[in-house]
Amino acid sequence: MTRPTLRLSALAALPAVCCALALLTGCGSGSADGNDTSPSPGGSPTGFGAPIASRSPAVGTGSKDPDDLNGDGHRDLLLPLETPGGEPQWEPSDGRLLVVYGSSHGLDPATRSVYGRSDLGLPAAESYSGVERPEGVDARSAASADLDGDGFADLALPIIGKERATDGTYAAQRYTVYVVWGSARGPGGSGGKATPMRLPARAAASGLDSVVRGDFDGDGRLDLAGRAVSGTTAWLLYGPFDRATGAPARTGTLPMSGGSLYADDVDPTGEHPRVTPLLAHDGDDGEQTGSTLYTAPTTGRGRELREGNAHAFGDFDGDGRRDVAVGDDGSRNDEPGAETEAPDVDGSLTVYPGDGGTPVDQELPEASRRRRGFSSPLVYVAADPDGDGRDGILVPTFDAMVLLDGIGDGGGARQVEVARQGPARAQGKKVRAERRPARPYGAADFDGDGRDELVLTWGADSMFGLYGEDPTHWWITDGISDRDRAVFDATRWVKPRVYASPTN
Repeated sequence: MTRPTLRLSALAALPAVCCALALLTGCGSGSADGNDTSPSPGGSPTGFGAPIASRSPAVGTGSKDPDDLNGDGHRDLLLPLETPGGEPQWEPSDGRLLVVYGSSHGLDPATRSVYGRSDLGLPAAESYSGVERPEGVDARSAASADLDGDGFADLALPIIGKERATDGTYAAQRYTVYVVWGSARGPGGSGGKATPMRLPARAAASGLDSVVRGDFDGDGRLDLAGRAVSGTTAWLLYGPFDRATGAPARTGTLPMSGGSLYADDVDPTGEHPRVTPLLAHDGDDGEQTGSTLYTAPTTGRGRELREGNAHAFGDFDGDGRRDVAVGDDGSRNDEPGAETEAPDVDGSLTVYPGDGGTPVDQELPEASRRRRGFSSPLVYVAADPDGDGRDGILVPTFDAMVLLDGIGDGGGARQVEVARQGPARAQGKKVRAERRPARPYGAADFDGDGRDELVLTWGADSMFGLYGEDPTHWWITDGISDRDRAVFDATRWVKPRVYASPTN
């Protein structure tokens, strides 16, 4: 069975060298002062203080897996890597891409690469609002897919510029989608410049600010779907893409009501092409809003789903068909009289079966309810850590994470706790106990044993506690056990950010 996309897409196994790699931080000149190495629940060390050098990834020969970024036959993990902003508050975070490469034993954090703009052949960052952003690459808006069919996964990256533009209804800073062509050595390894994607005039007017991958027409070639900056249109960009111009073979559109686009995963083997469902979530101001599910995007016919800002694609009933779960992510509109949600929305999720059957409701764990001062929205992650062919849903709570397994069975889902914690001290300060629980990022079978490893994350900055932004610390678990395959503080893998003073 295939796994949900890890990006961010939304986040492994090293059995032969588990002890050697359980203590990881990296070899760059960056540092995270004050981190301790107190153990996570279950006795597995957090190990955020032991440096380890980085090896170059293997040279690949080609692969059909869009998450195999160097084509060596092993799935890799693409993560956001941000140097958090500091004082004063105008200093923004500065993003790069982090790729942890796979091996025959699973993910190997000792084989990794950090990519900035120049590494990817992207144009130099423009200064706007008086602040220079030397890197400014957002891994969470990137999509990996073999767009030209050469056997190596490419990266599609929306890049913001300072020029303002309009599509006739909405004015904003223009985005350009660049294609970073893949190679046997990973993204941009061929040494060429990234190609600005040629889009229809209406799409190019203000650009696309995010893209997701999928096979939206079921022809076995990967496509992209992009959100127009205005939020009113989703553009379907069908492969193959021209390597010289970055132009898709053809395009289409779907309506949107603000919000974001989410796509189900694709078959990593390429042997079983299927149409990729696409979810268009409505815009919100904190309140829970609805979504439209397009099981066959080319038809333009969608199904309206319940209100809920969190979602996950998976096979939750084990029938071999792809389902989707939508539910309450805990955020709320803070306008007077709008702080609450209806009883059928509050604290619950709903699974919509892939066979079109009756939706199944599931109550969320009580500990997932929002606590004062910690309003980071819940993220749902589908995972099959026991390899039984049936996904559960990993949900964060303010105590630990909970895997809801067996949704739809009589008596409700089974709840299995998964607990990891960030360090007791970070950025020179003591971290409050309620701020230490990690949150889910993704799940996938990285070592090919038929069972998913979980990718969990935590951030030292207050922005993580409030909004889930600026993650810094990562765990690759051994299923839902207390054992970890790898633990690392990724901020140690980049040099400290040097800011330019703002100009007026």
